[in-house]
Amino acid sequence: MSDIIEKAVTALSAKFSGGFPSTAKFIVGDEGSIIIDADGVRAGDDEADVTLTADVDTFRGILEGTVNPTMAFMTGKLKIDGSMGLAMQLGSALS
Repeated sequence: MSDIIEKAVTALSAKFSGGFPSTAKFIVGDEGSIIIDADGVRAGDDEADVTLTADVDTFRGILEGTVNPTMAFMTGKLKIDGSMGLAMQLGSALS
């Protein structure tokens, strides 16, 4: 697992300490992917109800709070596949 994915799992675990009611996947450039579900946060490539794809810099900015997830989506820096409602829930939790 890459350092970026490892650090992201740690950061997301703090934000989603109670888990997430559905399954979401973040694909972070060529670094790998992260799953968030009822069991918590982990590196993985499972099937998901919503998949968010961004490059490393955009993803890091979203985690650090310097990039607004909605603006990243509107400008094409964040791609969403699946449930838009779940993506909005994730965006609210990350902001």
